[in-house]
Amino acid sequence: MRIAAILEYDGSNFSGWQRQAQARSVQQAVEEALSKVADEPIQVTVAGRTDAGVHAAAQVIHFDTSATRSEYSWVRGANSNLPDDVALLWVGEVDAGFHARYSATGRHYHYAIFNRAVRPTYLAGRVTHEYRPLDVARMQNGAGHLIGEHDFTSFRAAECQAKNPVRALRALEVTRHGELVHIRAHANAFLQHMVRNIAGVLMTIGAGEKEPAWAQEVLEARDRERGGVTAAPAGLYLREIEYPEHFGVPRFSRDAGLW
Repeated sequence: MRIAAILEYDGSNFSGWQRQAQARSVQQAVEEALSKVADEPIQVTVAGRTDAGVHAAAQVIHFDTSATRSEYSWVRGANSNLPDDVALLWVGEVDAGFHARYSATGRHYHYAIFNRAVRPTYLAGRVTHEYRPLDVARMQNGAGHLIGEHDFTSFRAAECQAKNPVRALRALEVTRHGELVHIRAHANAFLQHMVRNIAGVLMTIGAGEKEPAWAQEVLEARDRERGGVTAAPAGLYLREIEYPEHFGVPRFSRDAGLW
């Protein structure tokens, strides 16, 4: 049978999602835990690979297994074998046609910026620190230039392997709550480092170093070198993955528990 699962993790001490020979990965931790529950080797497919230091509030995976377990047993058993920085939130049997990555119709990311002169303490590793005062209105103005279907070559990593750089950015919202500035992005899919590069551009605009229209100039240049600094991974969260309702995968719309 095919099983889908939703999990959360703190990416601070992982080399990223993908299994690596000499580094700690989320994939390895999850596959080892599920294999113990299934009493057979389990290989998982993920909705979106996250980089080192990036967190997930609702990552989605699927795997095939001949083991028969209740949903409660999968969740309880996996969590008893997972490290403290990973937790399984939901498990359910799905149609064989479900694919964690290719069945997704939308993805939501959340970027959290701690905006004050003094560095964070208990939020360290969970937010990006920006000491320069940020003007959220300017950032939102810049964000407006990026919404829609565009070639986001200027906003993807140089090593990005996606064949097509065109993505449909459905929403890009910038808000402030006290010392925290939030960037929430919703698209059909994202390129490697796309959210972090968008955040870097918007933070530059918010700090007054560039005008809001610069965001459009960067977009139209289709040149990564025009995009400025890539924002740090610490403040980035994979917040939600959307699927057609008939697959029965619940929507976990969460703000990472920080606010």
